[in-house]
Amino acid sequence: MIRKATVKDVEAMKNIINAYAKQEKMLPRSYNELYQYIRSFYVYEKDGEVIGCCALQVVWEDLAEVLSFAVKPEYARQGIGSQLLNACMGDAHELHIKRIFTLTYVPQFFEKHGFVRADKSTLPHKVWSGCINCPKFPDCDEIALIKTIE
Repeated sequence: MIRKATVKDVEAMKNIINAYAKQEKMLPRSYNELYQYIRSFYVYEKDGEVIGCCALQVVWEDLAEVLSFAVKPEYARQGIGSQLLNACMGDAHELHIKRIFTLTYVPQFFEKHGFVRADKSTLPHKVWSGCINCPKFPDCDEIALIKTIE
């Protein structure tokens, strides 16, 4: 089941996200960040356990980012990621956001959902504020993808 995250989900979300961060597959998230942006997050819950999460963060009037997108590995390839992404895209549509983007090491997943690769230099500088915390900064090797919402 997909739902908006609550503060009670933060511990599970942090564990899922930071397990991937330890493998350098995504940025780690602190408790502070997760609590601060809790209203941007969706979680996928199964039998009372949070097994996936993602957030839609508005960057500007017409642009938002899908971030902290993670599903426990044992639940991969079961459609959970697609449902989480669809929740974020629905949110973007309701907010009248025209474009959403993501930075990822798994571009094929997003391409299946209509995202196209983009040059990172075309994204606003504000996007890069989180990059300071990345162990790969300034040599980012993530792939930028963007989608226009109709």
